[in-house]
Amino acid sequence: MDPKLTRINEDIVNTAAARCREQGITIPTLAQMKDPSLIPAAVTDRLKDVGLWDIDPLNLFRITWRNDPETGLFNDGNFVELPSELTGVDARIIGLVGKYFPTGAHKVGAAFGCLVPRLVTGQFDPTTQKAVWPSTGNFCRGGAFDSRLLGCESVAILPEEMSQERFDWLKNVASEVIATPGCESNVKEIYDKCWEIRETRPECVIFNQFEEFGNPVWHYHVTGTAVQQVFEQVAQPGQRLAAWVTATGSAGTIAAGDYLKTKHRDLIITAVEALQCPTLYACGFGGHRIEGIGDKHVPWVHNVRNTDLVSAVDDEQCMDLLRLFNEPAGQARLKELGLTQDLVDQLPLLGISSICNLIAAIKTARYYGMDSRDVIFLPLTDSAEMYSSRLPELTAAKGAYDRDQAIADQSRWLAGVTTDHLRELSYHDRWTLHNFKYFTWVEQQGRTVDELRQLWDRDFWTEIFDVADDWDRRIMEFNERIGL
Repeated sequence: MDPKLTRINEDIVNTAAARCREQGITIPTLAQMKDPSLIPAAVTDRLKDVGLWDIDPLNLFRITWRNDPETGLFNDGNFVELPSELTGVDARIIGLVGKYFPTGAHKVGAAFGCLVPRLVTGQFDPTTQKAVWPSTGNFCRGGAFDSRLLGCESVAILPEEMSQERFDWLKNVASEVIATPGCESNVKEIYDKCWEIRETRPECVIFNQFEEFGNPVWHYHVTGTAVQQVFEQVAQPGQRLAAWVTATGSAGTIAAGDYLKTKHRDLIITAVEALQCPTLYACGFGGHRIEGIGDKHVPWVHNVRNTDLVSAVDDEQCMDLLRLFNEPAGQARLKELGLTQDLVDQLPLLGISSICNLIAAIKTARYYGMDSRDVIFLPLTDSAEMYSSRLPELTAAKGAYDRDQAIADQSRWLAGVTTDHLRELSYHDRWTLHNFKYFTWVEQQGRTVDELRQLWDRDFWTEIFDVADDWDRRIMEFNERIGL
């Protein structure tokens, strides 16, 4: 995709606008996603009667971190602060809540960033083409949802070992669901399926989040702004925004850190991955159970020049803490340690990858000696609701969860967090990880060496992210053609 949106196919733009007119679709701008007060009153009045997950084009306006789950309208941001009684560190750790996006995860935003620029420039025809969403879970859900809202057919691709909740939901939303062999870290198998589709199904357009710049562009502007807005609300005199900590996944969410570095020069960006598949940590490989974070390669759209620290997290730690945060015995133990009932009630807002991010945030605080003047942010990408089937599976495998196990898990996996499995990146380390892209993207996926070299240019990323005004102008022009 051309992030600058300079390639325009007028005939297809008119066709797409006609389709949107037929289905009553108006497309929000990035500015409205960052600041929902800019959304027209006529839209917000109608949203009051639309459910958060309803297949209704109005829910395009809910692709924002600021959905109010109580009123159905908007607030100043959804976040939860995880106090030192839980984390064991003095630094303030704050998570942005992804549960209140449509579909229950922020990937609807990344999918929007990939699909809409093509739609409004005529690079995608919703009347003749199908949108293909390769994913390890939430991205294909977000893509299928956005496709339905925008009147497009969709093909969702995800590994067969992902949670049953994902497959059950997709069957009712995507036009087609394809399960590829393996688990979370089997990304190449997803790419192989995409090549098969390219060669055999010309009506399909692949929206590969790992190489589509629309993915990090959306997070740079919308997620980055959301973090900054919450920081300005909660920061006390003398406090600093010290770190942005997130699993790398498709390298979309981590791009919020690129934005935050423009505001906070000394910000640390921590990239998080599973210890069982330590790609950035040790050029390693393997399977793991932290659903939704993607592995075994460096995404094309990851600006590794800006990554400061890599944290590898044990998936066993994440699964045990999932039980601690959601089982009655675990919650009772946390209240004994001084956590309020309100906070305990909010812990199910953390899905498995969110718990992984939390562990890495604690590691980051300990490694850099952060104190009460430091504020660390992380995304709570999705909630435990996405993994409800995992709890009975864990019970079947390990037995009922009781107070003794809760004490052991809290002591080992929270109070006992150390600075093991961290890699602070030097310039040469970043250059090495950049070069590691070659083996996936040049040898396997058709990119060129010149394109790879271009990714190391600082100015390249500045230009990639400097597209918000272009996008919004094209979206507004497209809405004028729709005429609603």
